[in-house]
Amino acid sequence: MTAPQQTFRIAAIPGDGVGREVVDAGRTVLDEAASLSGGAFAFDWTELLWGSDYYAETGRMMPEDGLETLRGFDAIYFGAVGWPGVPDHVSLWGLRLAICQGFDQWANVRPVRFHPGVTSPLRKADTTELDWVVVRENSEGEYAGLGGRNLSARDGGEVAVQTALFTEAGCERIMRFAFDLARGRDRKKLTSVTKSNAQQYGMVLWDEVFRRVAADYPDVETESVLVDAMAARFVLAPETLSVVVASNLNADILSDLGSAIAGSLGLAASANLNPERRYPSMFEPVHGSAPDIAGQGVANPIGAVLSGLCMLDHLGRPAVADAIRTAVDTVTAARTLTRDLGGDATTAEVTAALLAALREAAGTPTHEEAQLAR
Repeated sequence: MTAPQQTFRIAAIPGDGVGREVVDAGRTVLDEAASLSGGAFAFDWTELLWGSDYYAETGRMMPEDGLETLRGFDAIYFGAVGWPGVPDHVSLWGLRLAICQGFDQWANVRPVRFHPGVTSPLRKADTTELDWVVVRENSEGEYAGLGGRNLSARDGGEVAVQTALFTEAGCERIMRFAFDLARGRDRKKLTSVTKSNAQQYGMVLWDEVFRRVAADYPDVETESVLVDAMAARFVLAPETLSVVVASNLNADILSDLGSAIAGSLGLAASANLNPERRYPSMFEPVHGSAPDIAGQGVANPIGAVLSGLCMLDHLGRPAVADAIRTAVDTVTAARTLTRDLGGDATTAEVTAALLAALREAAGTPTHEEAQLAR
């Protein structure tokens, strides 16, 4: 057998709960896409069983040298983090945020995409073409981790201080990233989300940097909208959106709202990028570990699969990413849907349907067709 022309070394971190199920499904789809590439590329997976079980055994969410272990990979494919019994701030800061901040994955990209056959709670989606991208500043802002808790000895008098950090350099680099993304879309428009009427320091700096950077992109339409008004815009006038750039917290909330409008958080894909490629980037669905359905085989794998195609785009395989995107639309149009989308298909059934759609598009017979041909 001829060796692939290119092999990508990927660290798979399934994490907790349904993360294990959807990462397995995503890997299956990605490996099939690679096998259909005619030997152009392949994946070399290394599974790292870090997460809440590892924490229960060691008191850490990942090994002390975890970042050093990850440094040599081409990318990271992440499932989910969080489990009952482990405080959420411990699981998040101990694994996902440790990777994002340790590898300066400062650009978080979350597409909001509507799929055929998926019913949106938004009536406008039935008759209006909707497609936008949320770009989230992923390294500072409200999730900088600055602050502390003091005066705990006082009865009922403890004080907690959480400080948001906005730097001119951090604002500028995420805005230029978003402008470049908007410049490459059919509708060249960038909406900046702010709250400078109430946050008079950090968000005023954000607004000032946005206006300055916008001058370098005269071909891109711009607007600045307060976050509360933008939450309403997502529901009332999403057709006015193309690329949305926002701070860490605001974009986190808005992107989840966008995925819910598209039909389910089970569809939500994301990319945590280090655009300079000094470190590996990380790709993950954003639906969480879902302990209530973990182990039942009913988790929606589409968010993980779509995160995988974001990884393919990053690795320079956009045509393969497009093939997977088409396969997803074929499967949803046929109403092979998990229960979060109103269907009754299992994780395995959706995965099998995606594989069949990929093979059919590539002109490769399915297993059943091959059996009949014998």
